[in-house]
Amino acid sequence: MNIYNYYLKKISNLIKDKSKDLGLSELNGLKNINLETPPKNFDYDLSSNLCLVFGKNNNLNPLDLANKIKSLLLEKITDFKEIEVAGPGFINIRLSEKALISIINEIFNNEEQFGSKKDNFSYNIEFVSANPTGPMHIGHCRGAIFGDVLSNLLEFNGNKVTREYYINDYGNQIKNFVKSVYLRIREIKYKEKFIDEKDLYPGNYIKEIAQKIIKKNQSNFKSFEKNYEILSQESLKYSMEMIKSDLKKLGISHDSFISEKTIVNSNTVDKAVNKLKNNNYVEEGYLDPPKGEEQKNWKKTKRLLFKSVLFGDDINRALKKNDGSWTYFANDLAYHFDKVSRNYDRLINILGADHTGYIKRIQGAVNALSDNKVNLECKVCQLVKLFKKGSPFKMSKRSGDFITVSDLLSEVNKDSIRFMMLNRSNDVELDFDFDKVLEKSKENPVFYVQYCHARIQSILRLINYNLNEKKVINESKIGFNKFEKEIIRKLFEWPKIIKISSDKYEPHRIPFYLYELSTLFHSYWSKGNEDNNYKFVTNGKIERPSVLIIMNLILIVLKSGMKILNVALPNKM
Repeated sequence: MNIYNYYLKKISNLIKDKSKDLGLSELNGLKNINLETPPKNFDYDLSSNLCLVFGKNNNLNPLDLANKIKSLLLEKITDFKEIEVAGPGFINIRLSEKALISIINEIFNNEEQFGSKKDNFSYNIEFVSANPTGPMHIGHCRGAIFGDVLSNLLEFNGNKVTREYYINDYGNQIKNFVKSVYLRIREIKYKEKFIDEKDLYPGNYIKEIAQKIIKKNQSNFKSFEKNYEILSQESLKYSMEMIKSDLKKLGISHDSFISEKTIVNSNTVDKAVNKLKNNNYVEEGYLDPPKGEEQKNWKKTKRLLFKSVLFGDDINRALKKNDGSWTYFANDLAYHFDKVSRNYDRLINILGADHTGYIKRIQGAVNALSDNKVNLECKVCQLVKLFKKGSPFKMSKRSGDFITVSDLLSEVNKDSIRFMMLNRSNDVELDFDFDKVLEKSKENPVFYVQYCHARIQSILRLINYNLNEKKVINESKIGFNKFEKEIIRKLFEWPKIIKISSDKYEPHRIPFYLYELSTLFHSYWSKGNEDNNYKFVTNGKIERPSVLIIMNLILIVLKSGMKILNVALPNKM
């Protein structure tokens, strides 16, 4: 139950019904009123700006209007026990204990679904899509976890999500990758020196792939051209196995793998471009030289262009190269045409920091290819910087020129990586501090949340509590103290956190929230060490029924939240 939406609707309907009595002739402000949790120094459950909004729109004194609305709300909404008019016209609302108990019972009756928005959309979320030229590196890790958690979050809300990986297995980079494997095979079999060229891949993993191919195939591999197809097939297979293995270690799996090579060979590029031509989104034209390119080296050539300026891009984009072959963008455009044809309600791409300038053109292409019926949302994950003992940390580079996910996993467990990769918004750089994620303290967010769960489980074991028994509050009055009310108010925010995180595609809000909730519980627990009135357990028995209610509510939210993050909740620590 989202109490903010529930009570906002009640208040809005009441304002509309009684608008004449309140002297309101202008009700357009209804869409601008909100209901929030008031600041901590106000001992109230809800706060609204409605009197400020309607006062301004109707040339009324907000304080006078607030006093009228206060009387109306107390008379008509029995769940409201007390209302305070504060500041320039805010109204702060305290719920009755009967209302609190009713809301809590509803949470207990819908444990696993508490907070869910109950959507029913189909999503295609493309994430990772690392080039299949080697294992995943640290730069892919953040986007991989972001995409996976966003998928979990949307599924929690009842949506159907396809996790997709686009395999860039076409073009010069693949030829260079396969050539690197071929040269390693020649090195292993015939002791030939590996050529030192800038476009080749020098990492040890190339040797491992070469050894696997040698073991499986008895060919002499004397000719690169004659053996290219089998080498390409085998090299890409082993490379993708490495990537899938790294993803699995992070707790990530994809539903769909789409090959760029298959897209190109199926003539999907021609179909997509013809669609654009038919709708007048393609033209023959000229491009300016790339920035930094000397004019004397630039050959002005007429090209096939996508009119991406019509969709907010700064220039039109080439669909063909000078030699007449399709550009990477044309292939990518065809891939998105394939996505559009699969009739998803919503498309999301999770991109690396170096793809920010690519967004306008591909969003424009999706709009053009779908006749403006499908929107593509792109979320960019900024860089991750590693730190240890306060300084940048350089890990061993087994793969030649980058830090792999396996390197990272050798230092830190999967749960800590997943939680900490979401510890900041995706659009800002992230500092990954090894010392912090290995600490067993409040400074380590994932530990603090896991410890909250373990501490509650420890208390429940101490009192022999059966977690499987039905949780219903039968008493008419419980008597929650100020610390418990603070925790309850935080718990009531969970559906709002889910809604905002889902609507804005910002899953980082979830670990933030779980940490704040856990901090409130640990603080409350510590009060018992200072004051016996707040002790949880005495002689193996729970002191107050309110404590048991609070712990059960926290467990419900922690279970849902950490399941979305795919981070473990240990019972003992």
